[in-house]
Amino acid sequence: MSVVVSAEWLNEQLEKASDKTVVVDTRFQLQDEDAGRKAYLEGHIPQAVYLDLNKDLSEKPAKHGGSHPLPDMEMFAAKIGNIGIDHDKTVVIYDQQNDMFAARLWWLLQYMGHEDVHLLDGGLDQWVKSGYTVTTEMPALEAKGFKPAFQENDVADIEEVMDKLQNQAAALIDSRSRDRYLGKTEPLYKKAGHIPGAKNFFWKNVFDTDGKWKGTAEIEKNFDALSKDDEIIVSCGSGVSACPNILALKSAGYENVKLYPGSFSDWISYDDNKVETKEE
Repeated sequence: MSVVVSAEWLNEQLEKASDKTVVVDTRFQLQDEDAGRKAYLEGHIPQAVYLDLNKDLSEKPAKHGGSHPLPDMEMFAAKIGNIGIDHDKTVVIYDQQNDMFAARLWWLLQYMGHEDVHLLDGGLDQWVKSGYTVTTEMPALEAKGFKPAFQENDVADIEEVMDKLQNQAAALIDSRSRDRYLGKTEPLYKKAGHIPGAKNFFWKNVFDTDGKWKGTAEIEKNFDALSKDDEIIVSCGSGVSACPNILALKSAGYENVKLYPGSFSDWISYDDNKVETKEE
């Protein structure tokens, strides 16, 4: 997986080409929205800047659109330009470990046409385990102009999801845990279960027992029930934990992969939409 890089690789980049590399810390906790920023202030990888899931990587939720709608893209483009990202920069994103928030930013940058984007395998934990230091020093930022080139085929809205499910024109996968998919538990939303027709591929299954990304062969095996000829729409609760699955699918050679950003939280915001609790 060329997108995923090691702590050693990142350290080498910072030593030899720090002016060409932007490091972004995306640590976050859904149950404590201030925890990630506090953790960043207490210690982060040198030169890293912090982006927050709620404040930076999402728009404020409305009646529809899910609990983490995509950010206003013009504002987001300006924001990432202000932290020094343009199309000439290598971007390396990390989380506490291999969590979903780093993949969310990876997806957003890919959607906006920036290809030189990487995830730090094992996140901050692996950086520290490898013997590298953290700092509380704030980075000096040089604002750039980022011009997005949107990949419109990377996104599906609810109307497209409904149409393609009805016509069996795409496979829909749900990236949440099996218990949430089956409606046995639901800690976040008013309804439990999944979008009818969705198949369950838990996002954490793309990692090994050490929490690192699996190799391509293992990832291909994980998704072998899906055809590479089909369009695949990836969902979760709110368009965040779907993103590791999207990265994994693309690394395994699935080319026609879309994110449904609103996901289950958007689906259930429409009272007429049914939910399912049985295995698909």
